Amino acid sequence: MGGVGWFQLNLKPSKMTYGHVPGEVVSEAKSDRPRDAASVVVFDRESGELRVLMGQRQATQAFMPGKFVFPGGRVDPEDKTIGTAGTLAESERAKLLADMKGTPSNARALALALAAIREAYEEAGLIIGASETANQTGKVGHPSWESFLGNGHIPTPAVLTFFARAITPPGRTRRFDTRFFCVERSEVATQTVAPDGELSELGWYSLLEIKSLDLAPITQVVLDEFCDRLSVGPLGPSRHPVPFYHQNRGVFHRDLLTASTE
Repeated sequence: MGGVGWFQLNLKPSKMTYGHVPGEVVSEAKSDRPRDAASVVVFDRESGELRVLMGQRQATQAFMPGKFVFPGGRVDPEDKTIGTAGTLAESERAKLLADMKGTPSNARALALALAAIREAYEEAGLIIGASETANQTGKVGHPSWESFLGNGHIPTPAVLTFFARAITPPGRTRRFDTRFFCVERSEVATQTVAPDGELSELGWYSLLEIKSLDLAPITQVVLDEFCDRLSVGPLGPSRHPVPFYHQNRGVFHRDLLTASTE
């Protein structure tokens, strides 16, 4: 899907509350319920310089044309039914369930991580999974998952770290409740041709190079949060809180989600 419905804000992660851009019309009454979505920041630091995988949405696309994004998109129903090698750590599951809208469930939490893995495959050809010798080419009702499994791997959600969340503000045509995961390139089993061509200029960009790319403001905020998460300790299961960007009664907030429900 290549990105989600981000609000146009001038945000700084150190702040807790934000206003919208002057002149921006925000109508809470016309908003739809946000759809679950996931995005994944795949990064590489083997060369000694941090590089992040990003791609540019096609200029002809009606939604966020020309913006550089991380692989990501909405959760599909089949993301709740795919078999996995291992599952989410308890701390990550608890943070995904924190303030989950609608009816919280472990299945939804796991589906978010699996959607991130599927989008990384669809848009970048990355297989975040473990080798599986059993026949994985059966029909599962989703062409991308069938292709993923047909490559001889099953997804490994445990390697993902949940580090940020953002909900598109009310009044937009499309709204998403997006959970951002990150994973090191060394956890990618293999890379193949991306099943869809939604992203162009796909590549590994340094932080300096990213400064010159056309990003939505929230993308830069999430990138800053990602760098902050790298600085506080090793990735993986942890009790580090997850920043959550959302709007409440016309005011933007940055809350912190914790695994206190463990």
